[in-house]
Amino acid sequence: MSTLVVFNKPYGVLSQFTPEGRWLALDTHLPIKGVYVAGRLDADSEGLLLLTDDGKLQARIADPRHKLAKTYWAQVEGVPDEAALDRLRAGVQLADFCTQPAQVRCIDEPPGLWPRNPPIRFRQNIPTCWLELQIREGKNRQVRRMTAAVGHPTLRLVRAAVGGLTLAKLAPGQWQRFNAAFEQLLEKINA
Repeated sequence: MSTLVVFNKPYGVLSQFTPEGRWLALDTHLPIKGVYVAGRLDADSEGLLLLTDDGKLQARIADPRHKLAKTYWAQVEGVPDEAALDRLRAGVQLADFCTQPAQVRCIDEPPGLWPRNPPIRFRQNIPTCWLELQIREGKNRQVRRMTAAVGHPTLRLVRAAVGGLTLAKLAPGQWQRFNAAFEQLLEKINA
């Protein structure tokens, strides 16, 4: 029987069980032993983090070869025009690689989104905009680097979904455990 944990990772928590510097570790919220992160989130990013005790499931979620869709909500500085959105849709050349094309659209602030602690910086004369981006790779700080490359730095980043799994109604720091056969867990992810 495999275990899959769906966790709403708060800002300031690392995707590991050991604290580092000013950042907290997962064990401040997750009392579960023997599970490992399947696809990391930076400490300054929030949202859906998956953990499992099954190595095959972990590889299926995290390995880019499986092209599992990851959906992010990014609050960016400024309001991107169609040309900036088209660059994201076409793939962005970064210093070390070219991203695969992303699905991207402007959205209203996601309903039910919790306030971030600490709040993002607010500047009276610079508007912000929310983007929903879906990518199928997940390199280090990729979404942040993509939006910055098109002239709209990310101020807040929330992963909303991995495959068919979403945050549902989990508040920051809350988690839910699923125990099932590997195939059943894969069905949940691929839904």
